[in-house]
Amino acid sequence: MKDLQSTRAMWLKGWLFLVIGLMSAAILLIENWSWRTALLLVLCVWGFCRAYYFAFYVIERWIDPQFKFSGLGHFLVHWLRRGR
Repeated sequence: MKDLQSTRAMWLKGWLFLVIGLMSAAILLIENWSWRTALLLVLCVWGFCRAYYFAFYVIERWIDPQFKFSGLGHFLVHWLRRGR
């Protein structure tokens, strides 16, 4: 797959991800409202955001600066091969 080059397409993709996240959270909370569910949802989103940051920033900046990867699957293959 080619790299996304269009700035407009990148913005559209970002907004669509935001809409998907907000709609999913709203549906979950509407179906099962409780403060516990809301807190767990917030913690889930925060945890995955931090994991994403780690995967695409920390690894490329400090753990292996020479390796540039395009996704988590690509990194996983690199990590498994490096361990051998």
